[in-house]
Amino acid sequence: MSWWHPAHVGYVVRSKLADVGQGARLFVQLLRLLGAALRRPQLVGDQIHFLGNYSLSIIAVSGLFVGFVLGLQGYYTLQRYGSAEALGLLVALSLVRELGPVVTALLFAGRAGTSLTAEIGLMRAGEQLSAMEMMAVDPVRRILAPRFWAGIVAMPLLAAVFSAVGVLGGWIVGVLMIGVDGGAFWGQMQDGVDVWKDVGNGVLKSLVFGITVTFVALLQGWAAKPTPEGVSRATTRTVVMASLAVLGLDFVLTALMFSL
Repeated sequence: MSWWHPAHVGYVVRSKLADVGQGARLFVQLLRLLGAALRRPQLVGDQIHFLGNYSLSIIAVSGLFVGFVLGLQGYYTLQRYGSAEALGLLVALSLVRELGPVVTALLFAGRAGTSLTAEIGLMRAGEQLSAMEMMAVDPVRRILAPRFWAGIVAMPLLAAVFSAVGVLGGWIVGVLMIGVDGGAFWGQMQDGVDVWKDVGNGVLKSLVFGITVTFVALLQGWAAKPTPEGVSRATTRTVVMASLAVLGLDFVLTALMFSL
């Protein structure tokens, strides 16, 4: 059957619409299970430790080197216009508004998202989810919901760590290595960064990215074929889809924040 045949096109469209409907239904179900997840905080706490603590090292190291690069690039760019003292403001705004949430979300998708997809997919392949259903245990309530809400909590915390370590890296390069005045570095940063407009927008972005990355990871693992090849393909789709979704949502959120 050729790909342009109407019957084949209709089948593909119906399949994609069915996948969208399944994902929307799962998302609404996860949102409704907030109360159930809060009634068992130990499950959510374990998943926050799994997602956040194990991702902390790569987030901190990446933030430090991003701060180094921002310090170098920002200094040599601002020096052309005689504004090297504004290096701290440049580093802080770049990290808090943009690089902190986006890079953290991409690293979170590569580190925690893939592990979530592989874990859920292996449970599906090992028929553990089916066994839970046979024992009248809802796998969405017991397995997916704690991981979903833990990802939403862990993502803003990791983004805050990334931004803080990045600012420290910019200070090390700009003040200690290059010789920018430390008072000007911190003073202009304190005067120019607004808590609600800058930090608040960054926190909002990280929350949206946390919801997106965690849900994509759980959905791909939940819908994965119960074979080793199916789990591996689901893991690959998680990284690709979550990364593209983060970049697309970053543009939309940035446009909305600057237009309001």
